[in-house]
Amino acid sequence: MIPGILRLAAQIGCCSLLSCVCAGSALSAGAAPRTLAVDDLFRIAEVQDARLSPEGKWLAYVVSTTDLKQEKTRRQIWMTQVQGGEAVPLTAKDESSWSPRWSPDGRSLAFLSARGGQGKAKTQVWTLSRDGGEALQLTETAQDVESFEWSPAGGRLVLVLQDPSPEERDAAAEQEKGIRKTTPKTARPWVMDRLQFKRDYVGYLDRRRTHLYVLDVSTRRLAQVTSGDYDDSEPAWSPDERYLAFTSNRTPEPDANDNSDIWVVAADNPDTGKTVLRLTSNPGEDSQPAWSPDGKRVACVSRLEPRLFYYATGHLAVVPAAGGEAKVLTGALDRNVTAPLFTPDGQSICFALEDDGADVLGSIPVDCGPVSRPIAGRISLQSFSMGQDGAVAAVIADPQRPAEAFLYRAPHLKRISTVNDTLMAQLRLGDVEYVRFKSRDGTALGGYVVKPPGWSAAMRYPALLRIHGGPVSQYTAEFHFEAQLFAAQGYVVMLPNPRGSSGYGEKLSAAIFADWGNKDYEDVMAMVDHAVARGLADPARLGVGGWSYGGILTDHVITRTTRFKAAITGASDVLNTANYGHDEYQREWEQELGLPWRNRALWDRLSPFYQVEKIVTPTLILCGEEDWNCPVINSEQLYQSLRRLGRTTELVVYPGQHHGIEKPSYKKDRLERYLAWYARYVRGEGAPPPTGSSAPK
Repeated sequence: MIPGILRLAAQIGCCSLLSCVCAGSALSAGAAPRTLAVDDLFRIAEVQDARLSPEGKWLAYVVSTTDLKQEKTRRQIWMTQVQGGEAVPLTAKDESSWSPRWSPDGRSLAFLSARGGQGKAKTQVWTLSRDGGEALQLTETAQDVESFEWSPAGGRLVLVLQDPSPEERDAAAEQEKGIRKTTPKTARPWVMDRLQFKRDYVGYLDRRRTHLYVLDVSTRRLAQVTSGDYDDSEPAWSPDERYLAFTSNRTPEPDANDNSDIWVVAADNPDTGKTVLRLTSNPGEDSQPAWSPDGKRVACVSRLEPRLFYYATGHLAVVPAAGGEAKVLTGALDRNVTAPLFTPDGQSICFALEDDGADVLGSIPVDCGPVSRPIAGRISLQSFSMGQDGAVAAVIADPQRPAEAFLYRAPHLKRISTVNDTLMAQLRLGDVEYVRFKSRDGTALGGYVVKPPGWSAAMRYPALLRIHGGPVSQYTAEFHFEAQLFAAQGYVVMLPNPRGSSGYGEKLSAAIFADWGNKDYEDVMAMVDHAVARGLADPARLGVGGWSYGGILTDHVITRTTRFKAAITGASDVLNTANYGHDEYQREWEQELGLPWRNRALWDRLSPFYQVEKIVTPTLILCGEEDWNCPVINSEQLYQSLRRLGRTTELVVYPGQHHGIEKPSYKKDRLERYLAWYARYVRGEGAPPPTGSSAPK
């Protein structure tokens, strides 16, 4: 057990992290000189994946930066001493590198990178001495390496590789023969025979699957250890290196259900994974395996209600490594857990925990008992890893600061990285308040209010209701750039967690199952009423908007009320039947709504399209051209309908973009359009739309 880990929550209280951050903050007590601007989005660096060296002296982490002029986002691995000292870059700035993993002896760091080849190189595993020098390429696979992990002794790596495509096989063969390709080949037609035949960001799917391979580091011999018409992922080494636990859905039709299980395969498997041991039998999803230090147990995350799929709570479970009945440890908690890790002494399991609009570190004894929160408070713990002595390296954000790398050694939490300190010291941000309110039927809810810098209780401000996506996610206690940008423009920003959100229990999350735009509509409007009643929001100057499910609920909102002066709906679903077989969610549609030709009344009732004549709110509609999550056909249909009805509307489609807008200049364009639309229709300022756009009618 980590010394004091079960006692820390009581010692530090709910504001523990915030006090630690404030103590080490570079911000002065006085007001910063300026408010947030659109281009600050590209000045903020994102810290990710903090990893503590085995002896606990060094911390490696990834820093992601965006170059607006070059339209590139790069990831660079940095390292610093835990006890203090200047952080130094381990990898080159112009070659993206990520997923740092210390070798068990602590002498080197392996990572993923697609180096060379002018953007055409495959992602491979590289290694670099902790003391610096040139990186050494460890793998030379025809396809990208998706992920990897060191074996406990450090002599081997487990790789996750997708079966190579015909093009990748051809390229590898040509390279081996020394053939230089001079003319591009005509692309082969897509031929699909799977039930699940497309994915956003991937495209059309074939029968190529992801499997596990073991690489001997000294000989570079690569051996495949799983096979079959299944996808295998999340490998974890047993302490004695004899076995690998992994996640796979090996039902007769994996595309028809979410029933992944935890399996075990021999790391020196002689039959390419034909012999495997199934550890879990839960009919729902089991994933994220982690071995106990003695190799006798495997922890995992289990969803126990397959009917509810992603609405169901992810619980922590433990199963004997030799097979047997799984024991659910967090059944009474009713909160989502992820990323379980045993403490070095094997007495406790730590995990990331969603709870009440925050993300914290949880811990529970392996034989069950009360859940503690070693790292708690109004924070967003985004990832964590554990050292050999039980220390925790974590990436943590809070409402006033983007994520940074931290080190936790009970009972102390110390911020290690200072990546964004210089920028944040220049900014005057709005205060963020976590509020609680009740919906129309008395349901208790929570959410965040972001106030303009210099907010005065004597004033009523224009206000924006911004709805999160998912719907099974939550506004958490992190730095919300978009909300702070709106606040900098003088808006009060409301960020509700309505029914459907995670972090508040399975019942609240599943309350909108097959009932979108009803209870969740009442919930988001209740937050508006709360803000108006407190004098935070001017009821005559309200705007609404969101992306993905936030866009879907926005569509429902503007069909049911005329209270908002402007709406922005991004990547939404409008006519549900148009999505069946066109988006990536055929399985989820069927599980929640049934087959559209059998349950047409329900499908149509939940489609905002059939209420479109009730929309009078000026509505800006946006989507990515290649979005197969919420396909652009929805945005086109909404726009066409509103335009035909003579409503004030505009459609913006971003070329080549998927569900998330990734191209930096498009991110900038989207934010500028948000500000212009709200300024014109919420505040009535008559601000022109961004350059290159026709004026809204």
